[in-house]
Amino acid sequence: MIPREQFRKLVDEALDSIPVEFRDAMQNIAIVIEPEPTLAQLDDVGIEPPDTLLGLYEGTPLTERQWAHGNVLPDKITLFQHPIEDESDDEDDMVVAIGETLIHEIGHYFGLSEEEIEEIEARYWRDQDDGDDPDDAA
Repeated sequence: MIPREQFRKLVDEALDSIPVEFRDAMQNIAIVIEPEPTLAQLDDVGIEPPDTLLGLYEGTPLTERQWAHGNVLPDKITLFQHPIEDESDDEDDMVVAIGETLIHEIGHYFGLSEEEIEEIEARYWRDQDDGDDPDDAA
């Protein structure tokens, strides 16, 4: 396990990798770090231990907001440090896991469904695999 402050720096690095047009469109949203999801959080999303969450969006997606939406607490994306660390081989892998989790939870903020988010993630990885890596040749 790495210190919380070091994990925060990796979160900042991952946030910097998100396209600026998405970062600029995010309003009144807090990104917080917690060690683990609570049992209540797991129950709310229908996950039973030993399965867990890497991240969680809590709030009102942009697509569901009414014209009078305002004067509310920020929406929240929680990143769960220990599960992310457990899924990662090293710090570089951790930055990728944090970035993927952020993209997923930000997708919920923008009102995207799980299917739409999965499609975006698949396109992202397909684009990443289109490089000139000779090891990719079959």
